[in-house]
Amino acid sequence: MPEISRLGIKMPESPIRKLAPLANEAKARGIKVYHLNIGQPDIPTPEVGLEALRRIDQKVLSYCPSDGLPSLRQKMAEYYGRFAIEVTPDEIFITTGASEALTLVFLACLDPGDEILIPEPAYANYMSMAMSCGAVVKTVLSSIDNGFALPPIEAFEEAITPRTKAVLLCNPNNPTGYVYTREELEHIRDLVRRHDLFLFSDEVYREFRYTDAPYVSSFHLEGIEPNVVMFDSMSKRYSECGIRVGAIVTRNARVRKSVMKWAQARLSPPLLGQIVAEASIDAPESYLKGVYEEYIQRRDFLVKRINEIPGCYSPLPMGAFYTVAKLPVDDADKFCAWCLRDFSYEGQTVMMAPASGFYVTPGYGRNEVRIAYVLERDELARALDVLEAALTTYRDRWNKR
Repeated sequence: MPEISRLGIKMPESPIRKLAPLANEAKARGIKVYHLNIGQPDIPTPEVGLEALRRIDQKVLSYCPSDGLPSLRQKMAEYYGRFAIEVTPDEIFITTGASEALTLVFLACLDPGDEILIPEPAYANYMSMAMSCGAVVKTVLSSIDNGFALPPIEAFEEAITPRTKAVLLCNPNNPTGYVYTREELEHIRDLVRRHDLFLFSDEVYREFRYTDAPYVSSFHLEGIEPNVVMFDSMSKRYSECGIRVGAIVTRNARVRKSVMKWAQARLSPPLLGQIVAEASIDAPESYLKGVYEEYIQRRDFLVKRINEIPGCYSPLPMGAFYTVAKLPVDDADKFCAWCLRDFSYEGQTVMMAPASGFYVTPGYGRNEVRIAYVLERDELARALDVLEAALTTYRDRWNKR
């Protein structure tokens, strides 16, 4: 039988989804699984988006322009203006989710062997997407002890080589929930300018910031305008993960021209998703305000409850809807699998993402998990009761050996 590619063999499994078969088996046994592993919001999609979907009466669902519907790009330019991000519709490129945005930009900007610097822990798919185009991820380690703040800029300087091409930041951060300060971002700005690098900026979670500090986008950093490429998505802020609509935003015309070549090869982003996305931008302010208030209450409850469990620790995330928590276990991968395969508490168990999959440096994250607070508070409370019971049972089980 023919062998699969070496790249296919090397491609890592998603720490977010790799335990799905065990979760499905647990459900087949009649066990309720609380999903804390994936950032799939449970909050309803805006009614204006759903109504736009219901009203579609086109006789032919055709291709659309490779860079997206002009009307959506215009609407998004107006949306960015609310955050003092002044871009034209021509500087916005619609993609099939932020995942495709990353892939297209990596293909457009990076040659095989080029290096991207990323603070770790980092969103696991960055590593997979970089690998798919032959780029190399080099990481700079952040620490749970200071809430995963930006590592010292000297650590970035030490990691730079002649092959370094870009710095990638996720702000607010997935998986840690950290929000980078203006001072931290200006240090990155100076680094990017000093070494003439791209700044790839994943700003999918901009609405989910739980701090009084002013919002700082990569577009607010003066002097590196051509270097900045921003990624965005409709998935999280409007609870629309299934429409698969994201965006690349950059003032760099050469990047946009190169992206267009790759995008034409995949023809077009999804038509129906764009129609829903365009309508959702008109969601009333009360919708996003309600979403924000719900998440901040969930965050406060989650962190307080985790820190009440003996041996557990979570910093207070300042954004997004994730935290990386430390557990009193030697191997979180084994513990998370055990929770699904061998444990239940009152007919329930919990699914989390082992944090080792968000690190590149071997050995890190072995006693950490990423938890997404995307369940309503009663379910979140039950999930954390189950987690505490699981940790007690797991500890007692190993103490008896």
